Amino acid sequence: MSTIDYKIETGTRDTDASLDAMRPAEVEHLRPLPRISVHAFCETEGMQRVMERCGQDRRMAKVSLRINSGSIAAAANMFSTVSTPNLIILETATEPRLLLEELAPLASVCDPSTKVILIGRYNDIPLYRELIRNGISEYIVAPVGMPDVMGAIAAIFVDPEAEPLGRNIAFIGAKGGCGSSTLAHNCAWGISNLFSTEVVLADLDLPFGTANINFDQDPPQGISEAVFAPERLDEVFLDRLLTKCSEHLSLLAAPSMLDRAYDFEAGAFQPILEILQRNAPVTVLDVPHLWSDWTRSVLADVDEVVITAVPDLANLRNAKNLFDVLKKIRPNDKTPHLVLNQVGMPKRPEIAPNDFCDSLEVTPVAIIPFDAVLFGNAANSGRMIAEIDKKAPVAEIFSQLAHLVTGRATTKKAKKGGLGKMLGMLARK
Repeated sequence: MSTIDYKIETGTRDTDASLDAMRPAEVEHLRPLPRISVHAFCETEGMQRVMERCGQDRRMAKVSLRINSGSIAAAANMFSTVSTPNLIILETATEPRLLLEELAPLASVCDPSTKVILIGRYNDIPLYRELIRNGISEYIVAPVGMPDVMGAIAAIFVDPEAEPLGRNIAFIGAKGGCGSSTLAHNCAWGISNLFSTEVVLADLDLPFGTANINFDQDPPQGISEAVFAPERLDEVFLDRLLTKCSEHLSLLAAPSMLDRAYDFEAGAFQPILEILQRNAPVTVLDVPHLWSDWTRSVLADVDEVVITAVPDLANLRNAKNLFDVLKKIRPNDKTPHLVLNQVGMPKRPEIAPNDFCDSLEVTPVAIIPFDAVLFGNAANSGRMIAEIDKKAPVAEIFSQLAHLVTGRATTKKAKKGGLGKMLGMLARK
């Protein structure tokens, strides 16, 4: 995460609190920022809160951010003795006629490569033009929110001509055996098949992964080669590790062997995720049910998280813990999606879906009925649910889930007996 130095003092004017609220949709499209250093000088507590929010965002993971309480004069004083960072963000209430004069001491000590974003109080077009002409990178009129600041930084340091990044979607189960891997595999297959989009399914459960079995594959190489030799990782090496499962779906398989210990540091999978984002429009990550530095890091960095749970007490507790911690480590992102799986298993006591979801204060995106025959046949034959029975209600649920996690504007209307009917039946119980 970013290195943040908070120096809090009482400001004279607060930033509009409404702009400090979360606006996930406005930052979703932003690319991760490069490894840069940023110093922010804030005159108000509101602006300090905005910068703190920026520092907590996953897109700022590589940024070294320092937040200072002070004015333009404080910045000039600091940088008279130390070198300037890649970016300086300044908040000021100075009137337009005095602003350039106040900036002069700072300009005299700034490195030529240093960029400056100025946040002022006056909506003045001549002032804006004069500031840009004098080397200010951007001038924003206060009050501002986190998306405004993040967007301004991205406009300066992210190449607009760069290839778009792919979408990373992580699936994790609230408890072992709840079917998260099955959902991940069927969703990856569905995305590739429905939208003719290149998809990579990465099985991150190195000792016990099942993606190779579920797709009836036995690849000689896979994700372990990339994890244990990150210095070799490039597009060519990645292509050698991928196994083709269908026309548009490739598998980065787990070795599923116990010949070594699989203990990883927090950033172990970061190089893989970054190269997959540059080379695949969609990456589906099958994250094992465990909690460690590396799983926490993966879940913090992805675009979408899907939590799968079975309607019992242990799943409820674990799901609540997951939702709570992900809200903290992903403060500017959407709430993870919840899928209730194996609902209606005969003779098994269950928590009613409505009660389960009310306890989490989350609406499930899908409720999947228990069907031992359908899922068992698919698993034993190495095929996906839609390949076994494309007219099955569960196949329609997976289709709708594929639309949802890829950000499609509309989803297909559920057929009779699909998700809509299942929700209605459960509601009447």
